Amino acid sequence: MRPSRTEAAADLIITRCTVLVHDDQERIGFREDAEIVVRDGLVASVTSAADAVGLAAVERIDARGQVALPGLINCHTHAPMVALRGLAEDLPTEEWFNDVVWPVESNLTEKDVELGARLACAEMIRAGVTCFADHYFSMDTVAAVVAECGIRAHLGEAYFSSQGPQGREKSVEFALRHRGTAGGRITTALAPHAPYTVTDADLTATAELALEHGLPVHIHAAENRDQTDTSLARHGVTPIEVLDHAGLLATDLLIAHGTGITERDLPVLEGASGRVAVATAPRGYLKFGWPDTTPIRALRAIGIPVGLATDGAASNNSLDVWESMALTSLVQKSTEGDPRWLTSRQALHHATLQSAQAVGLGDSIGSIAPGRRADIILVDLTGPHTQPVHDLAATLVHSARSADVHTTIVDGRVLMRDRELLTLDVPAVVRELEDRLPALVDRSHGRRIQEYDT
Repeated sequence: MRPSRTEAAADLIITRCTVLVHDDQERIGFREDAEIVVRDGLVASVTSAADAVGLAAVERIDARGQVALPGLINCHTHAPMVALRGLAEDLPTEEWFNDVVWPVESNLTEKDVELGARLACAEMIRAGVTCFADHYFSMDTVAAVVAECGIRAHLGEAYFSSQGPQGREKSVEFALRHRGTAGGRITTALAPHAPYTVTDADLTATAELALEHGLPVHIHAAENRDQTDTSLARHGVTPIEVLDHAGLLATDLLIAHGTGITERDLPVLEGASGRVAVATAPRGYLKFGWPDTTPIRALRAIGIPVGLATDGAASNNSLDVWESMALTSLVQKSTEGDPRWLTSRQALHHATLQSAQAVGLGDSIGSIAPGRRADIILVDLTGPHTQPVHDLAATLVHSARSADVHTTIVDGRVLMRDRELLTLDVPAVVRELEDRLPALVDRSHGRRIQEYDT
């Protein structure tokens, strides 16, 4: 039905694009020569160019030759750690933590966190990421950056049991204080670090607090097979079983990494009464030389959504979820020994709806459809590296790059137009951060915030 010419002007209309859409079975498809109408931060309609003739708009974007995708979601990262990018290279996990990262993190100030968060948000917006799940320290500062720059975020104040009760209390206070802020763009979670740094008693208390306050939980668990083997040897249970015994599988739980999830964990996860999801960040696993990756096929078989992530740039060197999407497909093919898994369409599903489900926003983002938040990216496929297009899904996953994202929109607000950032001043951030780096990376004090011993 053609809109009335007297209908009130839309806030934004994106014209003449190809739109990635999902059907009622959550399968992806593409609608060509489409127009996306945005009102009050929501997708009002996805219609044909002909049906949108005569509809007025405050702003129009001509997207001919471009594909409109739901904004990508980074389901697990430590955004301020971009300040440590390239600092701890070619090291095993234990040395990476104990000799470099945790000593340096003992130097962190709120200003360091702010500058790192600004740089990270700029990197993600330019790469088509419209939402990120962050698990770090000084999260009041990160929340302020998110509110200012316009991105969406799922934030948790991380804590260790070594901090005493105040660590857990600070995590709860942050989550309650910032839940629903930034015009609803910020959601929050409790963020215990991991079963090997948080005691069983604290994990149980976290589960009780999560249920009491209706808060989700974001935690590292079964990050690699060594952690699982060590947990079995020391305690007779896997990290996933530790979470279950603590009551965390009764909460809305986001598990980071899970490359150490074993077959004995699958029935435990399948029986969870809460909404459990896993975030996978394959580049870091390759870089650390871990022999396993997140068992996506097994998890999907039991109904566990797996979202895409980067982890922090100190381990991954990048916050590029586009690269995570391609690597997830390739690593899964190699691990499973099956070129039919993970297909490009499946990878796009993980990058969109499954990632939205992983961060608890499956009802509001992750697809371009009426009533969804207008978190949209426009991808230019006119470059030589994306031509010709025989299979659009394959072109997006395996040929396109994050640099092909030309426009990034969150809640109907344009944060990047034609590769120009509109809400962040990157050169100013870099200048100030560079001045602070000598004090930040100094390890001569001999301190570290925690001990990695799994």
